[in-house]
Amino acid sequence: MSFKPAPWPRKLRSQHWYGGNTRDAIYHRGWMKNQGYPPDLFDGRPVIGILNTWSDLTPCNGHLRELAEKVKAGVWEAGGFPVEVPVFSASENTFRPTAMMFRNLAALSIEETMRAQPIDGAVLLVGCDKTTPSLLMAAASTNIPSIVVSGGPMLNGWFQGERVGSGTHLWKFSEAVRAGRLTQNEFLEAEQSMCRSSGTCNTMGTASTMASMAEALGMALSGNAAIPAVDSRRRVMAQMTGRRIVQMVKDDLKPSDILTRQAFENAIRINGAIGGSTNAVIHLLALAGRIEVDLTLEDWDRCGRDIATIVNLMPSGKYLMEEFFYAGGLPVVLKSLGEGGLLHKEALTVSGRSIWDEVKDAVNHNPDVIRPVDKALTSQGGIAVLRGNLAPRGAVLKPSAASPELMRHRGRAVVFEDIDDYKARINDESLDVDEHCIMVLKNCGPRGYPGMAEVGNMGLPPKVLRKGITDMVRISDARMSGTAYGTVVLHVSPEAAAGGPLAVVREGDMIELDVPGRRLNLEISDEELAARLAQWQPAHEQAASGYAWLHQQHVQGADQGADLDFLKGCRGNPVPKESH
Repeated sequence: MSFKPAPWPRKLRSQHWYGGNTRDAIYHRGWMKNQGYPPDLFDGRPVIGILNTWSDLTPCNGHLRELAEKVKAGVWEAGGFPVEVPVFSASENTFRPTAMMFRNLAALSIEETMRAQPIDGAVLLVGCDKTTPSLLMAAASTNIPSIVVSGGPMLNGWFQGERVGSGTHLWKFSEAVRAGRLTQNEFLEAEQSMCRSSGTCNTMGTASTMASMAEALGMALSGNAAIPAVDSRRRVMAQMTGRRIVQMVKDDLKPSDILTRQAFENAIRINGAIGGSTNAVIHLLALAGRIEVDLTLEDWDRCGRDIATIVNLMPSGKYLMEEFFYAGGLPVVLKSLGEGGLLHKEALTVSGRSIWDEVKDAVNHNPDVIRPVDKALTSQGGIAVLRGNLAPRGAVLKPSAASPELMRHRGRAVVFEDIDDYKARINDESLDVDEHCIMVLKNCGPRGYPGMAEVGNMGLPPKVLRKGITDMVRISDARMSGTAYGTVVLHVSPEAAAGGPLAVVREGDMIELDVPGRRLNLEISDEELAARLAQWQPAHEQAASGYAWLHQQHVQGADQGADLDFLKGCRGNPVPKESH
């Protein structure tokens, strides 16, 4: 940790808009004053943009307006000038074809919102899956002092005396209905228990994972990730964050000071320890590209391979985010890694202190929720990165959510050309499939869906479910929800729509999966594979215009974070040219 605060006072970025008595300065100040702001607010104090992803159509973030008011209070208390700015909010719950298609658009629009307007620092109000990475990517590209406030998870759900994890039990109950173990009326009754308070998924899904990633990266105050949305301490966190961002601006503490290689390696290891979502792989690769840290899939395997999963939360374990918070939250996990020599302790955080200074005194209040390493859920959590002739540029699997007996498996391919083909055939009793087969889904990657939807955890055929089978090996170029589980190989690269080997897998081909050996192979000769690829023609839908066209033309592979190819690199925050 070598950060040296900038001298204060000094001229801030916002003064290029508001400072002096020129016609342009009077123009900028004058319009702002129609909201009743006193003249002295434009005297050079830090102007803080509260970038709010609130939307009625983003249910996870539906309470962020209340948190924004607490952030404002903190900014005022610290002598700053808060301005709330609504920004693009990509909802996982409502966006079609998938919110992932719009993560990059959100990041681009928010980046330009930050760059084009007179703010000296930013509070990133986030929650739903794509809002956290999109705002972090924008902050990295502008390099304006920024800090995250997450909306927090929902309270536990309960149904018939059982904990109900949002997302996780949606998959579980849906399969139970198809297997005849749960009635449709019971499923509808369970629906009411799944989302019983404001907040994001109460499992270690992608939202909770990305909140944990923000904290592990040092981009949020310690303890931010796990506080439930409706807990008063969430509002306290928001207000304290408002206070802190003002000092960050004075010190000129920027994302590039915090988002170092050491910070990313810490986050990768934390993802393994918490049993985090596979989606974190894509989002951290994209974020690293924005801040010009050379992060690769090999780093994910190297840093995460020997990390034990010690957080006993769904979908990998038993509990939910509410219990994780009561047990001590992410600081306890960070402390455990630090004591095991698996944490870069000197990594800088938004507090201005090292990550170790923030967590060294954390106390574990429930060792069944946050377990000691010798009682871990799995000794090798992390993310397994697989390679072979079926995935030359890599594929990923989450060991903590997979079935141990399927980690080495050889099976006959049952192939679905796209998600519509899967939906049309999966319930057909004549489908030639059993539990030993490997289900293969194509054309669901970044270009192919388009957008790379969360469809990789394909539901099993009813004829298999009725046998009591709950897991099969599934392979695709898609993603899956962080709330999902199973032996699911994802993010196969190159994707089928880009002409990767996945595109030419045929019904009946034999496939070998060897997770300990990190291999994924299609059992055909090199000559046969080359011949099939030479004959391949794209079969996915091609966009003709609009953002969908831009996305398909410029999106990179999952192994590179699925960012747009022209958005990599930290470009700083120059003051735009005057328009008058």
